[in-house]
Order: sequence, then C-alpha cells, then structure tokens
Amino acid sequence: MKKYITLIFAVSVLLTGCKKESEVTETKEATAVEKPDEHEDPNVAHFTEEQIKTVGIQMGSIESKELSNTIKVSGMLTVPNQNKAFVTPSYSGIVRSLYVQPGSYVSKGKVIATISNPDLIVMQQQLQQVNGQIRMAELEVTRAQQLYKGNAAPLKKFQQAQTDLATLRSQRSGLQKQLGSIGAAQGYSSSLAVRAPISGTVSKVIAQIGSNVDMASPIAEIVSNAALHLDIYVYEKDLGKVQPGQTIHFTLTNSPGKEYDAKITSIGTAFEGESKTVPVHAQVVGDRTGLIDGMNVTAVISLDNQTAAAVPTEAIVNDKGQDFIFIMQNKDDKEGDNKKTVEEKEISFEKIPVAKGVTDLGYTQITPLKPMPPNAKIVTKNAFFILAKLNNKGEEGHGH
Repeated sequence: MKKYITLIFAVSVLLTGCKKESEVTETKEATAVEKPDEHEDPNVAHFTEEQIKTVGIQMGSIESKELSNTIKVSGMLTVPNQNKAFVTPSYSGIVRSLYVQPGSYVSKGKVIATISNPDLIVMQQQLQQVNGQIRMAELEVTRAQQLYKGNAAPLKKFQQAQTDLATLRSQRSGLQKQLGSIGAAQGYSSSLAVRAPISGTVSKVIAQIGSNVDMASPIAEIVSNAALHLDIYVYEKDLGKVQPGQTIHFTLTNSPGKEYDAKITSIGTAFEGESKTVPVHAQVVGDRTGLIDGMNVTAVISLDNQTAAAVPTEAIVNDKGQDFIFIMQNKDDKEGDNKKTVEEKEISFEKIPVAKGVTDLGYTQITPLKPMPPNAKIVTKNAFFILAKLNNKGEEGHGH
C-alpha cells in the first residue's frame, strides 16, 4: 500500500511540475514571438532535474552480459527400482522384534527384525542327527576297508560303505546350506535375523510385532537416495534443444526456498500419454538434503550461455503491447540553458522500441528497433514515470 501511495505522490508532483512549466512557458511566450509546438516529438519527454530527483529516475548504460537461455519444466523426483528394496524374511515365522522405524538409515546387512519359527529347530535337529550318522559311517568305511584288505570281506561291501558315507555327507551339506541361506544358526535356536539387503533410508515399516510373515510378506521398505533421479517432461517444441549433459536447476514445488542441481542422462523416445511431452531423466548431483522419492519439482534447463546487449529488466516498459526503453538525448547546452536554475533546467528522454530476448539474473537481452546513438545513457529505474508523462501529454494533445 505504501508503494502505491508513493507512486501517486510522485505522479502528482510530476504533473504539477508539468503544469508549472507550461504556465512559465506561456508567460514567457506572451512577451515573445509565438512558436507553435505542434511538431514536438510525441516520443520525447522533458523533465527538470528537480523532477528527476523527486521521482527517483536513475541512469545507466546498455551492458554486455552473459545470460543463460533456459526452458521451464515441471517433474518429479524418483528412485530407480534397483535402488529400492523390500525387506522380506527368507523363511516364514512370527515377528518377535523390530529395530527400525520410518526415516532410519540402515547399512546393508544390518539386522532389521527377528522372527521365530519352531520348524527351524527341526532342521537343526536333522543336521545333528546326520552328523552322528556320518561319524558312524566313517567308522564303517574304515572297518570294511580293513576286512577287504585281509580278504575277510568282498570289495562290494567296502564300496557300499563308501557310498553310504557320501550320501550322508551330501545330506549334511544340503542342510547346512539351507540353514545358512535363511540366516539360521546351526545350533538349536528358533530365532532368525532379517537383514537389510541394501543401504538406504527406511521409507515404511509394514509388519508389526506378532505378524505372521513369509517370503512374500515384506517387513519394511528401504530406499537409497544415492541414485535419486529427476524425471521431467519436455514439450515437443523444446525437445530439439535438450541433450544429455545439460544442467537442470530445480526447486521443490511446495518449498521453493532452496535450489538443487541435476544432470540430464537420457531422453525418452515416446510421448507421455496425450500430454505431448517426452520424459527426460536426470541424475541429482550435489546436496540431496530434504529430497524424497515422489516429490514434485519446478525446474529450468540451462541450454547455453550467450553474451548479449542487456539492460536491467525494470528498465523496460510496455506500452500497448510494445516494449520500450528510454535514452537521454544528447543536446549541447545553449547559452540560455546555462543560466537556468536546477528547477528550470530540462533533460529530454526519448522512447526507443526494443525486442526482448533472454532474461536472467535481473537482466534482459534487448535488440533496439530504432537507431540509437553510441554509448547512449538509458533510464534504468522508474522508467514508468516517463511513460506516464508521455501518455498524459498525448491525452492533453487529443483534448485540444
């Protein structure tokens, strides 16, 4: 509100100054030969130094700036399936303990939970029985070998003992591998540790203590943000400007305060539904703090950097659909002008049409559509006051 009050006051001062100027001019012209002003340039506005100071008009020059050409897009953060994992037990049982909660970071191999199943004891018992049978079979092989060497028993008896021993050893190996594959101890215990298959953050815990779980029942889910991707959607008209290796700057749609970076890795080859957009995949680089799978983002793709003639964006004003800047006219001071006070001395500003280009970091590329003097001084701040005075002068002219 304060800004608008200031604006109204400044315009009032400006118009009052214009009125006073016209009154002074009329008084002077009453004693001189009248000179018609009907040929005055409608694109030139005249200000006294006092008026310039009052409305805060500032001057500068057209600068050469390196501006970044960009495409604005939207998208979503995703994690590839190879970087997500369900934590599932390798054997069925009842959940006895849980050691994580959503948001916990876990390393690969860390114990997530323990389950219990009495059938584990049966398998362990079978292993102990086979171990006992193997010891007996080894003794039988030794005895049969001695009898065969002493011609007290046939070769067939010795070979049968060897076969029985090999069979028992095979059974033991199978039981050991089975217990080992599910992470069970080979001693007597009904508990089984369930471990994290990858390193990452626990995104959800599905089971609870007392749940009956098996190999198809996930206990928790782990997501590794180390391979966080950004999927954006580029319209057909911009697709030719996008290529792998380009940088994407993005912010979270619901929290735009912090900017993150990503690098384009691949470009899709089919349209996404009926949207006429093509998915583009990028790898998030640098800081990933606060980023989670599924977040919506607003992004810009940096296409290239180009050095161009540019002015502060606020130096450009729009009038009836055309963009303009104002330049200070270079006129040599006349003898009469040198005698004028600060309140009386005038400075002229000419309206120059321009075509806008890339906008970046508060500057906008311009192409003047009318010849300009070299090293012209331009209005960089509060140019809209000059436009307001020109438009007011035009309305007064039509009134006459």
